[in-house]
Amino acid sequence: MARSSGKGRPRPLGAAHASPVEALLVSEGFDADVHPNEPMARHTAYRIGGPARFLVNAHSLGALMQLVALCRSEGVPWVVVGRGSNLLVADEGYPGVVITLGRDFRNLRLDRASGWCVAGGGALLATAVQEAFRAGCAGLEFAVGTPGTIGGALRMNAGTREVGIGSRVASVTVLGPDGALTRRLGDEVSWGYRRSSFSPDEAIVECELALEPGDALAIQRTMESALARRKRTQPLGQPSCGSVFRNPEGASVGALVEELGLKGARHGGAQVSEVHGNFIVNAGGAAARDVRALIDLVQTKVLEAYGIKLATEVRFLGFEA
Repeated sequence: MARSSGKGRPRPLGAAHASPVEALLVSEGFDADVHPNEPMARHTAYRIGGPARFLVNAHSLGALMQLVALCRSEGVPWVVVGRGSNLLVADEGYPGVVITLGRDFRNLRLDRASGWCVAGGGALLATAVQEAFRAGCAGLEFAVGTPGTIGGALRMNAGTREVGIGSRVASVTVLGPDGALTRRLGDEVSWGYRRSSFSPDEAIVECELALEPGDALAIQRTMESALARRKRTQPLGQPSCGSVFRNPEGASVGALVEELGLKGARHGGAQVSEVHGNFIVNAGGAAARDVRALIDLVQTKVLEAYGIKLATEVRFLGFEA
């Protein structure tokens, strides 16, 4: 038995000794694309990461619920990820099932009159930003140029110190670890700077965003200004996960790193960006261990010099600690 990976010839899953999870993955009625032993370097902005035992692109809620329930009952580790824009995967890979949200989770509907936007967890944040702009709806300009999915953006409350996407959430529907769907109002979720109260074993499947009528020219100017600033201050031409650390209260990680002379520091193929000190880039052939070593270096030096314990924004997968 085999399941097509969509990248050439089907690969066998060892049907003769298939586990219940493997049996589901190869079943004809399972609405998903299955990629056994898939290198995660193909699915992260860092272009880094060893193989996931299975990468599964679930196309429907039914398929997602089936897979999560079976993984849970069989004790198979699983995780839902977005586009990998904020993800560092260990060189050894991930021994479980990595789930991405496919077809049915990528829908996005925006009502121009009310400014009400319904988006699947797998829809691109960039699509929501552009649809809002075209509809003359204000409220997402701050997110222009931010990569990733709606689900990922909600999980980390993507935005700035002043505003995050959580401020626009009217409701969000999650698939919980117990297999139940739960709809929460936006104010029932705890939103903070680059964080939210969603647990790691919750899958964000849909949300409702409340936007408002805006002036098209003003929206365009705000978006153009934000994009220009990104291009000027961030190393957009090199693979990275964006900002590595959350800015501590009253301080800028980029400034702290520069003061310590750590910009340009290297470990293997990873480098603290010479453009922005809060970015660690894949300068060519970097391994996850190289990035992790620089993260540890920056945290250690900042703690020694300023007494500040930096918290990371990047999401780690496959690391023991």
